[in-house]
Amino acid sequence: MPKVYGSMLCPDCVEAKEYFEKVNYKYEFINITESMKNLKEFLSLRDNRKEFDDVKKLGYIGIPAILTDDNKIILGDEVLQVK
Repeated sequence: MPKVYGSMLCPDCVEAKEYFEKVNYKYEFINITESMKNLKEFLSLRDNRKEFDDVKKLGYIGIPAILTDDNKIILGDEVLQVK
């Protein structure tokens, strides 16, 4: 099952969750502001994947972010295009 990293404090993440419900996208939500474990899991992913390089250069956190079953990272506007 895909993992979606985000926070309910992030307006883009809230929008993404609403979109996923609308299109019936099945995923596990990892709320990075809910626990230190979740935050560390996300930071490990973000700090070790080249897909986040541009996001980090711009000073963004990089959420919402999807880690697909085939280990692909989906970021930015592409998040609102998954089905």
